[in-house]
Amino acid sequence: MQQRVGFVKGHGTENDFVLLPDPENALGDLPAALVARLCDRRAGIGGDGVLRVVRTASYDDPAAVSARGEAEWFMDYRNADGSTSEMCGNGIRVFGRYLVEHEDVDTSVPLPVATRGGTKVLTFPAGDAGLVTVDMGSAKVLGETKVAVGTRAWSALHVSLGNPHAVAFVDALDDAGPLLVAPEHDEAEYPHGVNVEFVVRRGRRHVAMRVHERGSGETRSCGTGACAAMVAAALADEAPLPTSYVVDLPGGRLEVAWTEQGRVLLSGPAVLVAEGTVRLSGLRA
Repeated sequence: MQQRVGFVKGHGTENDFVLLPDPENALGDLPAALVARLCDRRAGIGGDGVLRVVRTASYDDPAAVSARGEAEWFMDYRNADGSTSEMCGNGIRVFGRYLVEHEDVDTSVPLPVATRGGTKVLTFPAGDAGLVTVDMGSAKVLGETKVAVGTRAWSALHVSLGNPHAVAFVDALDDAGPLLVAPEHDEAEYPHGVNVEFVVRRGRRHVAMRVHERGSGETRSCGTGACAAMVAAALADEAPLPTSYVVDLPGGRLEVAWTEQGRVLLSGPAVLVAEGTVRLSGLRA
């Protein structure tokens, strides 16, 4: 692997990522330990995950291969611990912002991006240079479950947005404690871990949440988590479709719409803040 590689740092509502531009897959395999070092906030660049920017034609991940012909770009997403993940709602908007600023993507037409959770389509609303909307596809509601933190336990709704979520409504966001470790959950139901959202109501069609992301810990925001929270709230409210909710997170505000056709649309800012090179040998030290 090259000793120096370029990187870009970006975030969506303070859910931050290290982007590795690698269109032709020159980096090859990304060891989990290397990804974890890149995300280390003291010994690396720092981030909630890594987004490798690679063309579907040059990458042999089955999801990239199957998307050839419908999407030029593949988002190779890794959690902060180095594990792979199917989708990241904030990450894919940041990914799209990178393509606009560095690969001359045309913002006047929808942009398909391949992920391990399927191909997602991004749009860039006119008049707001920072806003990106992504069609997350259809949410799958998979029934009731439970989560626990310490001695406290809550009923939760199992929702999939291409990755698994357990959404629990609580009286106050502080109820979940510091979320330094993953909330307890049914390991048979979630053999690869689960993202857990703790949600409170702020008003009509308005919720706030905290989230523990599998492989990353508590983050300032989670796009797919916001979508899962919105779906759970809309079902509890028996809200007719189409509907939309505002979702407040520690890092900012996202808007989530549920269309009459059952598709979930996530809208929010995506910002690139820095770029440079990183010495890989230093990360391995």
